[in-house]
Amino acid sequence: MTEWSLVVPRGEVTRAQGRHVFGASRVPGVLTYAAHDFPDADAMPWRVTPLGAITVVLDLEAPVRTLPPSPVLGLRDRPLLVSQGGRARGITIALSPPAAHALFGMPLRLPANTSVGATDLLGRDVALLTERLAATSGWSARFNLLDDFLRPRVLAGPALPPSVQAAWQRLTSGPVRVDAVAAEIGWTRQHLTARFREDIGLSPKTVGRIARLHRAVSLLPSARSWAGLAIRCGYADQSHLSRDFRSLTGCTPTEYLTDNA
Repeated sequence: MTEWSLVVPRGEVTRAQGRHVFGASRVPGVLTYAAHDFPDADAMPWRVTPLGAITVVLDLEAPVRTLPPSPVLGLRDRPLLVSQGGRARGITIALSPPAAHALFGMPLRLPANTSVGATDLLGRDVALLTERLAATSGWSARFNLLDDFLRPRVLAGPALPPSVQAAWQRLTSGPVRVDAVAAEIGWTRQHLTARFREDIGLSPKTVGRIARLHRAVSLLPSARSWAGLAIRCGYADQSHLSRDFRSLTGCTPTEYLTDNA
């Protein structure tokens, strides 16, 4: 659930004349790497839409932005508006909740709906890593360096409870009722919600909404009708799709398509 066109609308990337390079990771739970390189530019607004991933941005050249240096963004239940200008070069790491929980060693409710500097969570190691990344030539070599840094920390970190991991996988794999997931793992809905808010940072219902949004976005360009898309993705009707889409992204499906044409 890391559809990068949802992070910021493609139109904003195009206006910034930016370049992205994507890379895979060999570390369990590290979903993808996305390198970015933007020339010096005037400040402009960026709209960051909720992802089903915790993201870490390592600044090799930090822009002027309304976020901490090398920010970590926890799971969100609403769009985030960011002003950014100047030269920007770095790598965004997308982490699944199990990998983020292991890497940071903390309940994910703490970074949810907020941003914090990576050095505040991982200490001086981040500064040393960023220096090494900046001195390394080529994005592929930098991605390998990140694997070497992340792998021992993720594998040695604390694991999410198995029932929470199972519920996360179930909720993000397809449309399903929260009551059904709770019954499958032998918990009440209230207990599942409490554990999710602590360990994941969002309620199970919200996690399901975000997963459903990403399914809708992946099918949006080929959809023959809004009503058909809504039913296929688990929405009650077209109005439900439009309301949820605007709530999570800050725009309607039509506006999203226009900005990503």
